[in-house]
Amino acid sequence: MSSTALEVALRDRLEIRDLLENWVVWRDAGHWERFRSVWHADGRMMATWFQGSADEFIRVSKEGWEKGVSILHFLGGTSIDLSGDRAIAQTKMTISQRGRIGDIVCDVVCTGRFYDFLEKRRGAWGLVLRQPIYEKDTVSPVNPSATLVLDKALLERFPQGYRHLAYMQTGIGYKVKEDMPGVKGPQVEALYARGAAWLARTALDGAP
Repeated sequence: MSSTALEVALRDRLEIRDLLENWVVWRDAGHWERFRSVWHADGRMMATWFQGSADEFIRVSKEGWEKGVSILHFLGGTSIDLSGDRAIAQTKMTISQRGRIGDIVCDVVCTGRFYDFLEKRRGAWGLVLRQPIYEKDTVSPVNPSATLVLDKALLERFPQGYRHLAYMQTGIGYKVKEDMPGVKGPQVEALYARGAAWLARTALDGAP
């Protein structure tokens, strides 16, 4: 790789990492206008409780914020695969949600990865699709002396990677998608195949 190509690749990686970190900080801080800037116009978000356009995701996130819904994120390491003006980034993360399960205020912590489809358009990187991978989660009462009892049948409706998160979200009125990708299985293998197609340009333009 020439020195010029190396400089371009390093700059691209830096810009992508900056974008991924801004996503978390601006979303969790409620900086909605700045948050919109990390997405391309046709960007889409997939989550347990929402699947749709970036604009709609911002709208419903803002509505939840104003109603007191508490969902926070924390990032770990990032791996970026570059192919010209396209990239796939995987970033270790946790999702932390506080809410009521019955009469008990609880924290759910879900560990996973953000699997991101990114594209450089008119010189700027942006998100085209964010698909979390849900690896494992736990739930605990905020008051450790409280006794939490869960509905086993409802809990086991959801995949192991996010069943406690889905349980809480269902309880507060969200319709939760029940086939999101986890550590193993056909859903995550299909996601990896979509990522490979995106990088190889065999995916439709702008539609991974």
